[in-house]
This record gives sequence, C-alpha cells and structure tokens, in this order.
Amino acid sequence: MKSALHLGLLAFLLLSAQKPGVWTADIDQIRQTARLIPGRGPLRVNVLKFAESRRAKKFSIKGAPDEPSVQARTAVQIVYTDGYIMLDSGMDQQVHNFFGRGVVEPYDSDAAREVERALVGARSIVVTHEHGDHVAGVIHTPLAKDLAPKTILTRDQVKTLLTNPQMPEIQLTAEMASRYNVIDYEKYLPFGPGIVLIKAPGHTPGSQMVYARLDSGREYLFIGDTAWHMDGVRQVKGKDAPWIQEDEESLKAQLIWLNRLYNTDPNLFIIASHDDEQRRDLVAKGILGGKLER
Repeated sequence: MKSALHLGLLAFLLLSAQKPGVWTADIDQIRQTARLIPGRGPLRVNVLKFAESRRAKKFSIKGAPDEPSVQARTAVQIVYTDGYIMLDSGMDQQVHNFFGRGVVEPYDSDAAREVERALVGARSIVVTHEHGDHVAGVIHTPLAKDLAPKTILTRDQVKTLLTNPQMPEIQLTAEMASRYNVIDYEKYLPFGPGIVLIKAPGHTPGSQMVYARLDSGREYLFIGDTAWHMDGVRQVKGKDAPWIQEDEESLKAQLIWLNRLYNTDPNLFIIASHDDEQRRDLVAKGILGGKLER
C-alpha cells in the first residue's frame, strides 16, 4: 500500500469547490479521484462489531414504529496486499457506558481488544466523524501516543474535539492535537489507491464518507452516521433522536444523493456504520469479512 497523502493534498486543489451552504457530490468524480494515486487497490474489507446499543427504531428513522432495534458499534478494516487501513477506532467500556445513558448495554471486551490490536497493526487510521464510538479508540486509550502519528483527523474534527466534544473522555488539548495528522480538504481527498475521503458535514461538523474501490472492481461507500439504518437512505428520512443536533439541510441533501445511488448503482455497497441487520447480511453473503486480520 503506497502512502501518498501529500499528493492527495495537492490533488484536491484541482477539484471543484463546494458551493457554500449546498452539499453535493458526484460519484463519477469520486471514482476518478480514486484513480489519482497509483498502485493496486484494496483486496477486501472486514468489519467487526464490538458493542451495541438497543434503541427504538423510531429514533433512527423519523416516522418509524416504536419497535426494538439494535445499533451495532463497529470498526472497519480495508486490506491491501502489504498492510491495511482502519476506518473508525472503537471505544473502551467507559465511553461505551456514556451511550447507555444509565442502562447497561452489551459490550464485547474480546472484540474490543481485537479492534485495539488492529489499530496497533494498521498502516493508517481514519475516522468518519468525531463522536466517541468512532474516535475514542485513538484518544481515550493508553496507546494514544503510539496511535496518534498514524491517525488522520480533519481540521473540523479536531475543532470539535478541542472545543465541543461529545463527552469529556475524548476532549483534546492543543498539545494532544499536535500529535495527530491534521488535514483539511475542500470536497474530495484521494487517500490511497482506490480510497477517497468525501467531506460530508451534517451529522457532525467533521463528518466524512469514505469511498473504496477494490482491486476486483467492487465498490463500497462508508457513510458513517449519515444514516443510522439503511432505511433512512431507502426512505430518505433522517433521525428523530432528541439527544443529537445535526445540520438537517445538509443531511437531507446527502440522503437524497445516497438514495439515488442506492436505486441506480446496485454494484456500489452503501454501508451504514450502525445498521446491524445490514452488517449481518453482508457478512453472510461474503461482501464483508466478519473478522479483523492481523
């Protein structure tokens, strides 16, 4: 896997700028960007669930019935011939407890240790956004100083973590932030062969999607928490969770775009981080591997 982040930082200057206040994306341009860095693409993608939250589905999709639903807490591994990238970093038990809001929810300590081992072995680590279940694994951990030099955070993510973190455990100081690789880009950023970061503020100011094209040609679009369940994409409906604050206009534009892709591009797998039903289905079909590699 060839690391060419410096090329990516130059390449984004050639891409069209985002119009203020209007979120848009072009899948053809994203595919073109994925080819900017030479080298063989990733071979496969693995996902591991290490915890879950049990919430009524009505919170994940506006207008959904008040029925039980599982939100999986996951980390993703994108595997190349000579290394791998981790997408999102998991969290420890203390951070997990925050999300239960006083209710004890399932946490798989063995799986969490697998995520930690994968972070240690990763060539680089990217996070979809700056919430605890995605970023705590590189901040609220004894390994933070070792993981920081290979962790990529965007400037918007760092700003939130410095000034308005979701919880005290993931707050950064200026000195802590200086240890991480902090980047900024306008719209798309080629991150490695076949990999593109897509700026997508909405769920949080620092949210981004990640496009991955395997060497085989199979495509994935990891959407983080743009939708908590794929029904949000299928129905173009946002969340209805009173404990979160989002930019609903940007999210609506993102859901419309994702819905169009979902209905017109069946060979592109759109992955929602917390959709446990989708995760189980794609692992069963071999679209995603169900274990992290060392």
